[in-house]
Amino acid sequence: MTGLRVAPRLAKAPAPVLFAISGTSMYVGAAMAVWLFDSATPSGVAWLRCLGAALVLLAWRRPPRAAWRGKALLLAGSFGVVTAGMNVLFYEAIARLPLGTAVALEFVGPVVVAAFGSRTRRDIAALAMVAIGVVLIADVQLAGEPLGVAFALAAAAAWAGYIVLGNRVALADTGVSGFDSLAVGFAVATVVLSPLALGTGAIWGAPDLLALGVGVGVLSTVVPYTLDQFVLRKVGRATFALLLALLPVTATVIGLLVLAQVPTGMEALGILAVVIGVALRSREDGQRAAESPQEPP
Repeated sequence: MTGLRVAPRLAKAPAPVLFAISGTSMYVGAAMAVWLFDSATPSGVAWLRCLGAALVLLAWRRPPRAAWRGKALLLAGSFGVVTAGMNVLFYEAIARLPLGTAVALEFVGPVVVAAFGSRTRRDIAALAMVAIGVVLIADVQLAGEPLGVAFALAAAAAWAGYIVLGNRVALADTGVSGFDSLAVGFAVATVVLSPLALGTGAIWGAPDLLALGVGVGVLSTVVPYTLDQFVLRKVGRATFALLLALLPVTATVIGLLVLAQVPTGMEALGILAVVIGVALRSREDGQRAAESPQEPP
């Protein structure tokens, strides 16, 4: 019943606000995941994150039988596997590359999706500002292992797939809610990617680490991806891709407040560029939303 009371409030909240909450939760979860890297492989931690998210979502939603059949199962399963795969690839990338480099490379995915959705000069200006902002914030460095670069670019492709499939899950006429599809999707992904569990052996003998892994799943997956479902019902995937650019902004703010990491002048300019880009695109999309919903191709 609590979820039913909260949902209408979340549905009315501005998309940038939802993304700020989502990003905060995601980066707190990322900090917790780092603590597990000494006890498990990056891929293993990503799988554990998926497992934790699946358990919590299944207990919360208890998807109906219709969610486990036909088109609904295929769509949700594809979404879950792509999403979990994106997390695995990104964890492997940051194990080999500086975080700024990996983040910048991964943002190629959402920026490209947004580019395909562009139609006006305002769109182009918004894309340019966001792209510049992300590069400035990430402080891109081209140093690093080639394999790490490959993982980051693969994560970018998976991120683009997540945006497209997430939009389809949110708008699909399957008779199954987006939240139930999330639960089914992560359950399917947990099974499909179960070989990665071999990298989590040490965690199963430590209840505190296991609880930490479940916490990573809740903070980095359940909370942000649930909020994504509200946002995807309100905006098209191009705008959604641009709003994802708020994530490095949120990370910078958390770094300032929690870790006393003062942004450089270039990073501050990047934050401003991203905010301007999101504002430009959101204003344009608001006018389109009044005319007709944006359907995926």
